[in-house]
Amino acid sequence: MRRAALLLPVITGALLAGCAALPADTARAQQAQQATADSLQRRLAGLTPGPPQACLPLNILPSSGVQTKGYGSTILYVVGRDLIYRNDTTGGCERIAQSDILVTRQLQGRACRGDIATTVDPASRMQTGSCAFGDFVPYRRAK
Repeated sequence: MRRAALLLPVITGALLAGCAALPADTARAQQAQQATADSLQRRLAGLTPGPPQACLPLNILPSSGVQTKGYGSTILYVVGRDLIYRNDTTGGCERIAQSDILVTRQLQGRACRGDIATTVDPASRMQTGSCAFGDFVPYRRAK
């Protein structure tokens, strides 16, 4: 009984120390999330969203020179200066922001809502994540 009484303050202190680190980690994660949101907002500045589409048009594929950029769980297909398609995924493909490759399999010849994409590390060629596409929202520069 006496040993348990002596260990209780040590165990309690260790548990409290572990909990003390959580707010700092949470704050860092929130700052990173806010930085990603700010970066996405800057990238879409000056563009107006159009009606959501279930699929990307057939000519808008990464193999056709379209750049794919990751902002957290959001993927942008940059067609040009005046047209960007935004897709808010289910999450899991965030590593394309750190240079992982986005791999899609278009069964219909184009990417559509509900299709599954995976991310692959370019060096190891190991799969690092996966996500499902949401609607594709075109953002266009007002003329």
